[in-house]
Amino acid sequence: MVKLIHTLADHDDDVNCCAFSLSLLATCSLDKTIRLYCLSDFTELPHSPLKFHTYAVHCCCFSPSGHILASCSTDGTTVLWDTQNGEILAVMEQPSGSPVRVCRFSPDSSCLVSGAADGTVVLWNAQSYKLYRCGSVKDGSLVACAFSPNGNLFVTGSSCGDLTVWDDKMRCLHSEKAHDLGITCCDFSSQPVSDGEQGLQFFRLASCGQDCQIKIWMVSFTHILGFELKYKSTLSGHCAPVLACAFSHNGQMLVSGSVDKSVIVYDTNTENILYTLTQHTRYVTTCAFAPSILLLATGSMDKTVNIWQFDPGALCQGIPEDQPEQFAEDWSEDDVSDWLCAQGLKDLVDIFKMNNIDGRELLNLTKESLADDLKIESLGLRSKVLRKIEELRKKVKILSSGIPDEFICPITRELMKDPVIASDGYSYEKEAMENWISKKKRTSPMTNLVLPSVVLTPNRTLKMAIDRWLETHQK
Repeated sequence: MVKLIHTLADHDDDVNCCAFSLSLLATCSLDKTIRLYCLSDFTELPHSPLKFHTYAVHCCCFSPSGHILASCSTDGTTVLWDTQNGEILAVMEQPSGSPVRVCRFSPDSSCLVSGAADGTVVLWNAQSYKLYRCGSVKDGSLVACAFSPNGNLFVTGSSCGDLTVWDDKMRCLHSEKAHDLGITCCDFSSQPVSDGEQGLQFFRLASCGQDCQIKIWMVSFTHILGFELKYKSTLSGHCAPVLACAFSHNGQMLVSGSVDKSVIVYDTNTENILYTLTQHTRYVTTCAFAPSILLLATGSMDKTVNIWQFDPGALCQGIPEDQPEQFAEDWSEDDVSDWLCAQGLKDLVDIFKMNNIDGRELLNLTKESLADDLKIESLGLRSKVLRKIEELRKKVKILSSGIPDEFICPITRELMKDPVIASDGYSYEKEAMENWISKKKRTSPMTNLVLPSVVLTPNRTLKMAIDRWLETHQK
């Protein structure tokens, strides 16, 4: 089941976009403002609303760490904000001065794409705020953009209906007509799909448009075989243009919003409709899933943003392993049940509920309490639970320390001392990545795709940034 748990009605005009970080929700509007809310109770932050843009704000998105928010506007600018205090970090002007319709961060936070009404697309360096590369599509406005999970490529969609694929150097790899009447949105699933016949891995891409359709594509990109885009299927359900689509973080669901005022949630594996939500009174313009908890936000021309919560029990088998660690101490008993399911410990749900184990109790469990209080007799099961709890404690510690995500090794989940760049484009602790390559198949820890090379290059820029951060925070 899914239920409406909160409605935000602070904007004075149409809501154009909403986006989640691990701890915040951002919304933007025709009223020229961006608003920030805390996910724990949906209260608006003291420095919200954010005001700078002189015309409508069309899109907003968080950097992967959640420390930076990007917004773009009809005024021709893309603005970067510090989410902790609302201060402006940079104002990046589209070279053509054209209205900017969409902006997206790359998965590693190094780049930001902005697409404009005149068809220009700019790849910005997100650290120096300088223009890196610039290109354009032949016809129409750029209104949609999505990065592949591995960051090797990104896709743009135009008002003329073309899907255009670019690599990370902004070379055009492919372009084709996807929606006859124009594309409105596109999104990648973060979870790869395996091709059993050839052993290749693909990513799902969803696109939607004015033709009332949602199309599913399969995308692959390897340095050996190159790029491939395959049409897979069309999802029906809406009876009017579809304005927004987004995958859930675990890739199990796809949501869409339409001119028909409805929100539809699909099962991505069966492509069946799971839910149809009809709370909005005007066009649904935007929808977004939270990155680690079972929340969905939908925004509309009715000036509201609705927050929907999914029943944990109904989605137990599809819950991602990344639960909201930053709120672990505040988890309810149901949240703990979600976490147990995600860790493959579904059989313990009843025991934990019977003993009223919430987030705080979970983090304080010991091998003695598991045996004596919860009566878990199996030594192996107790050891598994303790390992999972210890992993959770480490994640909580990292989140509470304020260490930027890009400084954390994806393998060890600890602050990197000797960062290196692998051929998948991600940075890792050198020793951890060397051990990974020697003990595992030659695949990326981040994407599960085959590494084109095992060469590791020292990331001196990242190391200097980490050293500067340590000097500042260890005084």
